[in-house]
Amino acid sequence: MRAAKQADANWRHALPPGRHRALAFWSAAVLRRFSSMRGSRKTIVSRPTSDQSCQMPQRAIPWPHAPTHQLSEVGTYFVTAGTYLKAHHFRIPERLDVLHRGVLSVARQFSWNLEAWAVFSNHYHFVARSPSNSDEATSLSQMLGALHTQTASWVNRLDKTPVRKVWHNFWETRLTYQTSYLVRLNYVHQNPVRHGLVPVANKYPWCSAQWFEGAASPAMVRSIYRCRTDTIRVSDDFAPLVES
Repeated sequence: MRAAKQADANWRHALPPGRHRALAFWSAAVLRRFSSMRGSRKTIVSRPTSDQSCQMPQRAIPWPHAPTHQLSEVGTYFVTAGTYLKAHHFRIPERLDVLHRGVLSVARQFSWNLEAWAVFSNHYHFVARSPSNSDEATSLSQMLGALHTQTASWVNRLDKTPVRKVWHNFWETRLTYQTSYLVRLNYVHQNPVRHGLVPVANKYPWCSAQWFEGAASPAMVRSIYRCRTDTIRVSDDFAPLVES
């Protein structure tokens, strides 16, 4: 325990000024896990550092295990959450880094198995399997509540707006048919393209497309990417943006 605490302290000490509070709300265990994984993350785009108050260390994302691409007997869910009034609180890369890492971190902490995700300036989507030790998605509200409380507190400290409402609500749909499940996987992977942020999904750093293409077989990637997404109805009129 003493060695773990010392390692965590050493890592924090090594960070440039201003980076400590960007991760203050994550637990010591999570920070140590990020620290041990850093260095493996590939640089995808060049990220300006115009907002010095929220610079983030370039550490590894806690990627999920390889996707199964099979509906779970426990429950597989498509989830969307949006900010209040669709405000772009996470519009710069450093803030998107924090929200992205937060989504993956709370999913791991609450034993939800992510299969696709996309994180934006004012909303996010994901497809995930509920914990194997529960026959209901009872922990979903608790998981997203933790994520929203932590990210709202952090971004409000940056903007000096302590009582501002950041998150509005979330919507979940249980997926019970294999076809609708595969279509929504592709919808989430391709969401950055749909919103006009990138020409190819794997060029967007805050979604699962690049991870999926590396974790799944080429045949599975081709199969899911062929699924048409223009026939499903999803509340997704958020018009996200990314500012440098």
